[in-house]
Amino acid sequence: MTSRSERLVSLDAFRGLTIAGMILVNNPGSWSYVYAPLRHAEWHGWTPTDLIFPYFLFIVGVAIPFSFRRRLASGAARADLLRHIVRRALILIVLGIAMRAVPDFDFGTMRYYGVLQRIGLVYLAAASAYVYLGTRALRSLTVAILLGYWAIMMLVPVPGYGAGDLAPDANLAAWLDRLVMGGHLWQDTWDPEGLLSTLPAVGTSLLGIFTGQWLQSEVLPEEHARGLAMTGVVLTALGWAWGTVFPINKNLWTSSYVVFTAGTALLLLALLYWCIDVKRWRGWWQEWMVVYGMNAITVFVASGMLTKAMVRVRVGGADGMSLYQALYELGFRTWLGPFDASLAFALAYVLFWLALMWILHARRIYVKI
Repeated sequence: MTSRSERLVSLDAFRGLTIAGMILVNNPGSWSYVYAPLRHAEWHGWTPTDLIFPYFLFIVGVAIPFSFRRRLASGAARADLLRHIVRRALILIVLGIAMRAVPDFDFGTMRYYGVLQRIGLVYLAAASAYVYLGTRALRSLTVAILLGYWAIMMLVPVPGYGAGDLAPDANLAAWLDRLVMGGHLWQDTWDPEGLLSTLPAVGTSLLGIFTGQWLQSEVLPEEHARGLAMTGVVLTALGWAWGTVFPINKNLWTSSYVVFTAGTALLLLALLYWCIDVKRWRGWWQEWMVVYGMNAITVFVASGMLTKAMVRVRVGGADGMSLYQALYELGFRTWLGPFDASLAFALAYVLFWLALMWILHARRIYVKI
């Protein structure tokens, strides 16, 4: 039987696979040449790329019981745990804003929302709920969030559009973002990491919390894997069915999207857990994922900042191409077709950061937030 305190290597691998996916889809050689599965769905629907971010938030939830259960059982004060949660959430939010601000620091026009900001807010809400609420209350909260978001998105009228219109400009989430953060959005009229859609994103991490609790339960590891897989099938089907009336949509983070992506995350976690933690099939095939997973936030921030720097640096003077474009054009476009070259550049970028993270891993250097 797996000890409750034993680190789940499969969870580290899942986290690393997710971060590698983020780097891959965020850094094509050219945005003009990207294979369809590596793009987000334009609006309703999903692609493999649309699974990456919810997987990370799901993993955040899975890790919460492993982080706090022992401390709660040993009598740690909830107020002390809350301070730790708030501190960690604020670091993530500040990092996210800093990634946007550097190097211009144009706070008057910059976008304030972002991936790390959402991770910070979701972690703050989900971890606080775990520390202060029992399992039954957490279940009720999750159901209330998912059904409540569905209800307000479909029933609350939006000025100038009415109720139930989920078009990019017409939905309630976009209207609220324009009201609160007008002029600071990813698009002029809406943002995929907006304020209201953060609420169902909390539901993604809450479903991860239940998964973490299940993995800590006193059953055989084989039962853990079976439970993950069976629940994954049910949630995937339920999310798909719900999507027929409340479309699966990453930009709106619809309730059907929450359930569907949690279901597919469970299926992937079940596979990794069975192979790595139950059957103990270890080797290079999973080690690279673990290397990424042990420094996930570090590599996400560093890779994003390097990309921004390479786009800013000009080759051949102020009117020349960016260093990023030059590396793509000269290193890959000269011998590959545009789509393959763009993908090869992204894969090379993933391997570059893997090499750097492997050096940190070999030295047991892990940056914790």
